[in-house]
Amino acid sequence: MSEGLPRAFGAPVLRARIRATPEDFFVEEIAGFAPTGEGEHLLLTVEKCGMNTAFAARRIAEWAGIAEVGVGYAGLKDRHAVTRQRFSVHLPKRVAPDLAALQSDDMKVLESTWHNRKLPRGALAGNRFVLTLRDVVGDATTIESRLRQIVAHGLPNWFGEQRFGRDGGNVAAALAMFAGRRVRREQRSLLMSAARSELFNRVLAARLADGSWNRGLEGEVWMLAGSRSVFGPEPWNDTLAQRLAEFDIHPSGPLWGAGELRSQALAAEVEQAALQAPDALALRAGLEKEGLRQERRSLRLRPQGLAWRWPAPGCLQLEFALPPGSYATAVLHELGDVDDGPAAGDRSSENI
Repeated sequence: MSEGLPRAFGAPVLRARIRATPEDFFVEEIAGFAPTGEGEHLLLTVEKCGMNTAFAARRIAEWAGIAEVGVGYAGLKDRHAVTRQRFSVHLPKRVAPDLAALQSDDMKVLESTWHNRKLPRGALAGNRFVLTLRDVVGDATTIESRLRQIVAHGLPNWFGEQRFGRDGGNVAAALAMFAGRRVRREQRSLLMSAARSELFNRVLAARLADGSWNRGLEGEVWMLAGSRSVFGPEPWNDTLAQRLAEFDIHPSGPLWGAGELRSQALAAEVEQAALQAPDALALRAGLEKEGLRQERRSLRLRPQGLAWRWPAPGCLQLEFALPPGSYATAVLHELGDVDDGPAAGDRSSENI
């Protein structure tokens, strides 16, 4: 996680490292729908190791003898991990090459079936993680107390460092792009996402500073858990309080774009105040000029089914699930300082 981001529950309680091997970081997509069993798109469930999603999609396209545009996937997964995810392969004649030709030591097809449409981005219910932290330094009782705090209260829904590229350079590149530097077409959306993520993280940091990241403010826009649906602002009442306590709703922050902020009163004041630095104003203006519209993202994240065990001395294993768009690194950040093996710029594990 990016240096300098605050923590909700105080000082770090551990030091550790992850991804000593790819197997230390396991992620599996949670399917968002059941296959139809018919249609002209072959839906493959693939387990891969040491391979990012784009590389796997190219290999599948070559195997199928089609252009890469005919391969669909719901989200990007990390190269430095063991990952399971779906790919769709457009085969209009419903004739698939031999699946055995796609199998290799670093890619295995676990399941195949037919579906009636290409797999679109975001078509998943979430991701399930199994993370193994090694060389853990810290008191086990204190670490487990921090984990119980996360279970009880959730944690800040940071955008992870994967959004920002090597040494965080995507934000500077976005500023240069907005100032007129030409970039490749495929880079534009990546840099705009980094710009939005940077602005959101600054608002979330401000909400941590005033203690409102998990309780809301006057003029709050609420986000329904497990969806992108929002409502409000509306007057505070006992029903909202109960829904907030039950994690049915979360306070939200802006994903910047053109148009008026939906938040009002104090919530809007905090958001505006957090984004007044010259570089933030430049990012805001660039996103507005690009035509992106104002959207919202939950400020609070609650890992589902968070569990832990100590398989060996100095080794902590965590299991949990996250909704689309949230990052496992946010969980690790709340625990402490975790040294991630590969450099951030070598990863592509946006969880969408």
